[in-house]
Amino acid sequence: MSASLAAKIAQYQNKINTPKPRVCGRLIRVIGMTLEATGCQAAVGGHCLVESVQGYIDAEVVGFEGDKIYLMPSDELKGVLPGAKVIPQSAQVQIRYSMGLLGRVLDARGQPIDGQGPIDSDSPNHYQSQRINPLNRRPVKQPLDVGIRAINSVLTVGMGQRLGLFAGSGVGKSVLLGMMTRGTSADVIVVGLVGERGREVKEFIDEILGPEGRQRAVVIAAPADNAPLMRLKGCETAVSIAEYFRDQGLNVLLLVDSITRYAQAQREIALAVGEPPATKGYPPSVFAKLPALIERAGNGGGQQGSITAFFTVLSEGDDMQDPVADASRAILDGHIVLSRELADQGHYPAIDIGKSVSRVMPAVASEDHQLQARIVKQLFTAYQNSKDLISIGAYNKGSDPMVDAAIKLKPNLDKFLQQGMTDVVNYQDCLAMLANVTQPLRA
Repeated sequence: MSASLAAKIAQYQNKINTPKPRVCGRLIRVIGMTLEATGCQAAVGGHCLVESVQGYIDAEVVGFEGDKIYLMPSDELKGVLPGAKVIPQSAQVQIRYSMGLLGRVLDARGQPIDGQGPIDSDSPNHYQSQRINPLNRRPVKQPLDVGIRAINSVLTVGMGQRLGLFAGSGVGKSVLLGMMTRGTSADVIVVGLVGERGREVKEFIDEILGPEGRQRAVVIAAPADNAPLMRLKGCETAVSIAEYFRDQGLNVLLLVDSITRYAQAQREIALAVGEPPATKGYPPSVFAKLPALIERAGNGGGQQGSITAFFTVLSEGDDMQDPVADASRAILDGHIVLSRELADQGHYPAIDIGKSVSRVMPAVASEDHQLQARIVKQLFTAYQNSKDLISIGAYNKGSDPMVDAAIKLKPNLDKFLQQGMTDVVNYQDCLAMLANVTQPLRA
């Protein structure tokens, strides 16, 4: 073979093997937070850079129609002009999965925002969680200590359980989550603060979580002023990090506040790209994403650990039949209801144990424990149902033995169910106190 022919063949092979440059598209329309572009190809879930007068804006592909792609920016949309360049990106920012995540505060992309430098890791860990076969998951058999009397004793949580914390605004959800971070026996805590006020994020980290709780916690913050895409990804990043620690064999407590903001972010994105609303303004994709997210928590199989998850659900106007609340309740393994009425009375944590239930409690609590918990719930419910009659003096003693017992034991019951935000009560002490409270009715 001649040298000239060999050179031509080599040149041809280099031409074939050289990756083709990505074709830039052009922005043709902006409606609200949705960008429409043509002239480039990008897969749904892929990222593009959109040219603006201030540089480039990152955006994610959320849909397409014909040769048009729909983009949702991950930051504030400013300085974008008609016909701006849209450049598809092949690489995305990776979360540095490692034990160095502990004690750090991250944004929705998993990048540190606490000013403590990059995540401590030898190299980027391209970890990808795998869906667990439901037949390989370990059953929930062990209780998890969360350090709160009302939950440990009456609404016992199992390791690997998924619960909903249902409440309106301002009744103590964040404080209750903070109490769990300090009192839990879990190895690692992952907290997702999604759609919260920016002020509350710092307060939660500095005051509610505190230095002691922060040492074994990872906080993912996507405040209310973040774009819908970032609020959506905030929840998914929190669950992904929890899965990483579970796959290291650790028991994780995952706290997401709130899954309602996750659903609302998905609603904003879906409506923006033309998906029709179905139930009270929520498109069908919302109710497809909720179980997909929640089912990622739970016990693993083999050498994997567990993810015990608390998802807070905002009940608009304290309406427990809100579509998101209703859909979440059907997927979760139990629900804890916080009552505004109890909060107004200064009863904290404001847990309405009569309306709350832990569906796995029979699997993790003894028969004697379950009997004592039922007694407390019956006393609490009996008093709440007759409270109006009792308060105006219209209740006649002897009309109902359970109400009589509830009136007599109410001071002890209130003392037992209430707890200071800095108090931590371990599981065994909770059981001993429960037995004390119910002793008069079991004698």
